[in-house]
Amino acid sequence: MFTQLNPPIPLTVKDKGDGFAVGVIDYGQEHHLIWVTIITDSGEIWCAPNPQVRAPGNWTMGRERPALDSAH
Repeated sequence: MFTQLNPPIPLTVKDKGDGFAVGVIDYGQEHHLIWVTIITDSGEIWCAPNPQVRAPGNWTMGRERPALDSAH
């Protein structure tokens, strides 16, 4: 199933950089969600599995900018 995100969600893709997810692909319970993301600096579009993406920090919610070192 493909879900278009409106509005897009800001996130970081490991080894690619910051961008905005414009869609999510869900292949079912045996698979990670796949985030369709436009990378801000390059304009590239990447489909990244869930362990490779992180939400940005959010001062209001008390969430620091996450490290991607622990991503698989």
